[in-house]
Amino acid sequence: MPPGTFWNERRVVVTGGAGFLGSFVVDRLRLLGASVVVPRSATADLVDRPAVTRLLADARPDMVIHLAARVGGIGANRDNPGRFLFDNLMMGAHIFEECRLAGVSKLVATGTICAYPKFAPIPFKETDIWAGYPEETNAPYGIAKKVMSVMSEAYRAQYGMNSVVVYPVNLYGPRDNFALDSSHVIPALIRKCVAARIEGRDEVVVWGDGSPTREFLYVEDAVDGILLAAEKYDSSDPVNLGSGVDIAIRDLATLIAQVTGFQGRFAWDTSKPNGQPRRRLDVTRARERFGFTARVSFEEGLKRTVTYYEEHRLGIDARERMSPVPDESVAALTPDNLARKKASLS
Repeated sequence: MPPGTFWNERRVVVTGGAGFLGSFVVDRLRLLGASVVVPRSATADLVDRPAVTRLLADARPDMVIHLAARVGGIGANRDNPGRFLFDNLMMGAHIFEECRLAGVSKLVATGTICAYPKFAPIPFKETDIWAGYPEETNAPYGIAKKVMSVMSEAYRAQYGMNSVVVYPVNLYGPRDNFALDSSHVIPALIRKCVAARIEGRDEVVVWGDGSPTREFLYVEDAVDGILLAAEKYDSSDPVNLGSGVDIAIRDLATLIAQVTGFQGRFAWDTSKPNGQPRRRLDVTRARERFGFTARVSFEEGLKRTVTYYEEHRLGIDARERMSPVPDESVAALTPDNLARKKASLS
């Protein structure tokens, strides 16, 4: 096949395609010539198996990219453990089974970094994903998502079904979820720092003690990894998608203050949970098996994200005032970070 023609006229269903990561995946696929279907919860609630059956019967896709998830930050995971477990487990199970029954040629699904054991050796290697229990605040979500790796192996062995499960690290970038009650650390800190700068306040409160480390992947790099896996990877072995570099939350806050122009101090609320002590991925497998390497530097990615928020801040604030329960067109549904509480599945 000539270069650049893999996606041309290919029919692709992208679940979660209206969310943060999904919107970038959809944009890229359409640019590459694919015909893309983005299911919405009003007509295709993925927790409802008959709805998934109808979706695939109507769309007749050559490939399904499953990005939809019920997900949020530490607070949302703490408040909704049962819902996050059930909804994500059912979505994954229904997508796998119905893709098998419909004869979909390939399924690409996204897991989550939350699937790894709380005290997994650093850097996280795919071979350690079952070596212990996940960090407690997001264990139900993480376990539900990594069940898809078991399904991928089982369905490949019994049915010959071609499926891939990739595990992106924490994502960030333009179009992220900036709602303070459900966003992850980068958009939350950006929003807090910008608000403090505008309002002339000299203090921003941050959860935890600042000691945990996190690794981040720019959203368009994540798109590269997912589409490379779709094109080139045919194995049920899980694969990490990340940058391979972590940063302490305390240092992250300082960096975001610099980029946003906030010149005050941070107050660390140690009554709030830290989450997993450290996260950094071994990204060797993705590089060796399908040639994925993150390209956007963290500093550049942060600048782009801050610029986006500064340009769209008034619109984001207005949408929140108008709609206490976010419309699914702006609710972020991604592998590991971005749906608001009470958001509808996109």
